[in-house]
Amino acid sequence: MGSTSDKIKGTANEAIGKAKQGIGEAVGNDRLQGEGALQEAKGHGQKALGDAKEAVKDAADKGADFVNKKL
Repeated sequence: MGSTSDKIKGTANEAIGKAKQGIGEAVGNDRLQGEGALQEAKGHGQKALGDAKEAVKDAADKGADFVNKKL
């Protein structure tokens, strides 16, 4: 999975998690609130993974550009 798809899925999971938490709070359902918190945390992780993949790719591209200029 690419960095962009990780970020998109992460954003979606964050939004769904926040919605579940809000609904759970509104109806007094602790289980739904907990599921929402976990899903939101999963989304944060997915976005962080996407950011890390992007950083690695950028660094590799810069390294390749540097090597190509020296050759």
